[in-house]
Amino acid sequence: MSDILDKRLLTVEDVAGYMGVGQVTVHRWCREGRLPCSKVGKSWRIRWEALENFLRRGERPVTLDGQLRSFLVVPDSVIAVARNVDLLHRLDAAFFRVGEARGGLLVKYRVGEPEASEDELRAELERNGLEVGRLEREGRFRFAEEPGDRKEALSRLLADEAGQGRSLWASFNWTKRVDLEEALRQQEALTELVEGAQLVVKTAVLEDTAEAWSLKAQRRAQEVHSGTIWLSEKGLALSRVTPLPAD
Repeated sequence: MSDILDKRLLTVEDVAGYMGVGQVTVHRWCREGRLPCSKVGKSWRIRWEALENFLRRGERPVTLDGQLRSFLVVPDSVIAVARNVDLLHRLDAAFFRVGEARGGLLVKYRVGEPEASEDELRAELERNGLEVGRLEREGRFRFAEEPGDRKEALSRLLADEAGQGRSLWASFNWTKRVDLEEALRQQEALTELVEGAQLVVKTAVLEDTAEAWSLKAQRRAQEVHSGTIWLSEKGLALSRVTPLPAD
């Protein structure tokens, strides 16, 4: 098993042996698109991360972390709506714990929360179970100012991370009213960047902010992201935008 964990690209034989199934079964998962893979010559190759995601989808998670592990993929761009600031920070911590478990670089953009200092945000994340201090010392977590152009800022970070072999997990929060047109323009640009990159972006707003948007704006916000998260005291709702089938 340790030999398999050391590999970035797995063969069908590797996956079959690890899961205790026949190679025919793995071939079927690949053909059906259930297990993402690529063709190298005449053979299938499966990324370890794709296998992890496949396994998580078969789990029945009961924690917020577990539910997000089953929902988030790499790459990804999701929008989240939280009932209040406490839930917003709880979601932040869970999002980053998923990124930590997948070996990613975690970046918290903080100017979207002008009422909170960096120390206060660090304390909130720690209170919600994210070991920020340790991750900062390990070079795996950082706070960043809100960039003027999110796509440009994340492009630079991705370039810096090239060759490191780790994904980038970025969290943006809007706790105040925003210029919706400008915000959605930036989100649309991020969607273009996310495609094909080792990048997971979560943009979260408070419910009061989202409710002030028109129905048309709410639909547009959902459409420019690949997934939506709704979090309240009563529970969690996760949904994906599914492309229309070809005619």
